[in-house]
Amino acid sequence: MPSLGADMDEGTVLEWLVRPGQRVAKGDIVAVVDTAKAAVDVECFDSGVVESILVPAGEKVPVGTPLAVIGAGEAQPSEPPVGHAPATGQQPKVEPEPKPEPKPEPGSGSGSGSGPKLEPEPEPQQAAPAQQRVSRERATPPVRSLARQAGIDLATVHGTGPEGTVTHADIERLLAPRRRRVSPYARRLAHELGVDVSALPGTVHARDVRAAAGNRPSAATAAETAAVEPRRSRGEDMRAAIATLMERSKREIPHYYLSSTIDLDAALSWLREYNRDSGIADRVLPNALLLKATALAAARVGELNGHWLDGGFRRAQSVRLGVAVSLRGGGLLVPTLEEPDSRPLEELMRTLTDVVSRTRSGRLRSSELRPATITVTNLGDLGAESVQGVIYPPQVAVVGFGAIVRRPWAVGELLGVRPVVTAGLAADHRATDGATGSRFLNALDTVLQRPEELR
Repeated sequence: MPSLGADMDEGTVLEWLVRPGQRVAKGDIVAVVDTAKAAVDVECFDSGVVESILVPAGEKVPVGTPLAVIGAGEAQPSEPPVGHAPATGQQPKVEPEPKPEPKPEPGSGSGSGSGPKLEPEPEPQQAAPAQQRVSRERATPPVRSLARQAGIDLATVHGTGPEGTVTHADIERLLAPRRRRVSPYARRLAHELGVDVSALPGTVHARDVRAAAGNRPSAATAAETAAVEPRRSRGEDMRAAIATLMERSKREIPHYYLSSTIDLDAALSWLREYNRDSGIADRVLPNALLLKATALAAARVGELNGHWLDGGFRRAQSVRLGVAVSLRGGGLLVPTLEEPDSRPLEELMRTLTDVVSRTRSGRLRSSELRPATITVTNLGDLGAESVQGVIYPPQVAVVGFGAIVRRPWAVGELLGVRPVVTAGLAADHRATDGATGSRFLNALDTVLQRPEELR
């Protein structure tokens, strides 16, 4: 069970997306885990074959509990191997032949009910090969590969292509129910209320089933669910988790606070020129500029980039930037951007847009909730002009940005109006002093005055 944040002590396996005998590759989504804040896709960090599932769906276990065993060997079917089984061995059952004829039938070249006459068999050992050839001729190699990986026997699939050819859409239609994430309790409730979960998008919880049923369960069902389902809603669980973490932060971390007002005239002028030839969807927004500037400053002032663990500061080797994302239903999540200081600005903007969208729709991956080394919160779009955050342990700093506003600003001996932003820093006094925090804010200002470094 992965640790998906400093406030996570346990998690519930909502659904397994793999099964024993299946080959997996690094980066594959293998399970969905429910935390107090969100349902998270759990990635596999090694390639191999799933040997066993140790924690069934629906079970809650502490962080660190082994969930499954992945071996380095070849995938093996759960039934006796068939002579034509593919080398990949993706699934326990690959085009199974449950009832082959034990003896050859020289006089029946087309097999039993196999349709048109096929090419002659030089060595008619059993009726199954003819059926196998029919299956192969009814699908293209990519479709056969997809079916093999999913453990689907093509001979059992009704093809919708020309002359009954099995298409990619036919296989995807069969796989759709498997890929739908439905919590065990939600599946049971859907059966009781007569709700078709296949019509519900994304990860399906009990609240989604009730909404689909008109939110009016029967009295008997309401009494039963009150005894089975946790009393707190997802929003209440998230609020409780945030409360616990923030109490810990304020209790254990001696915060100090600094702020600096930064002139953004050069940065925004450069950004307008940078976006001149870009479409609306491809434009880089000021928020991405501020995130990259923060990452560069954290790389230069590494005393604020790391964790306080076991009574001492551990400086990180790279920047993992946490981005606080407010959720539409209340609460927040902090997904992590890996090494934003070294990413091109356009790539960072695309990644940010994608991660924020998936955070708010509940489709984060476990790798995107790795512990950040420093966090940014930006409340400028909500009208706040300055932000002094609370440190997310075990980090030692959080940077807050307010709204970009136009203010009187002196440049040399001249007074004008410039776009400015207030950057607030909350830092852990155990790890650094105010002088280090000031160097960080100066580094942030310096980078934003030379926006070409942010490209």
